[in-house]
Amino acid sequence: MAANRHMLMGNQMIDSNWYDAHATFYGDMSGGDTMQGACGYGDLFKQGYGLQTTALSTALFNNGLTCGACFEIKCFNDPQWCYPKAGSILVTATNFCPPNYSKPDGNWCNPPLKHFDLSKPMFTKLAYYKAGIIPVKYRRVLCYKKGGVQFQIKGNPYLTLVLLYNVGGVGDVKDVKIKGSSTGSWLQMSRNWGVNWQTGTKLVGQGLSFQVTTSEGKMIVFDNVVPANWQFNQVFDGKKNF
Repeated sequence: MAANRHMLMGNQMIDSNWYDAHATFYGDMSGGDTMQGACGYGDLFKQGYGLQTTALSTALFNNGLTCGACFEIKCFNDPQWCYPKAGSILVTATNFCPPNYSKPDGNWCNPPLKHFDLSKPMFTKLAYYKAGIIPVKYRRVLCYKKGGVQFQIKGNPYLTLVLLYNVGGVGDVKDVKIKGSSTGSWLQMSRNWGVNWQTGTKLVGQGLSFQVTTSEGKMIVFDNVVPANWQFNQVFDGKKNF
């Protein structure tokens, strides 16, 4: 049993233990199949994640709560397929690897298995692609992102949907509040799916501020990030990060 070690970076606590899992890959070397996905991101290249991404099995995905978290993964104890001295890769969780109950075996994403379905370019940094599946060690790590948290405003006049991406620190968001320049008080948003948060309060024509809390409890206020003349599908830079 591994010692329960936690790594303190700045004021952010993160579990530094290595755990056992397996990894496969999906899509081709271009990574087209990894775009969009169950976390609600869009073009992962434009959003800064590129191909350094993974889909998570049910045991790790946590109904989307783990979206945005970062993992360090290394091929382990498979000399036939692991590249010697391959080192490790760093990836962000952007998608879900759904369970499959239609066949008796080979269902690596079924509970309670911990599994990473990587982009092919990430998998082939660790092992020969012909391996198909490899045993790995993984751990959570802090996400290092350039620039501020990004806020994309989506939805319609009756439902404001906000996509948060480029979140640093522990990466996964557990709470978002929004304030319009005319509302006066913070409004609790609810998670729509993955990294998309919603409110039914009409906010068109108001400047917007956000209060974002990540999973370890760190909160940042992003004041007046969005000007009053915003349009749906625009992206705004929070200019701060975790």
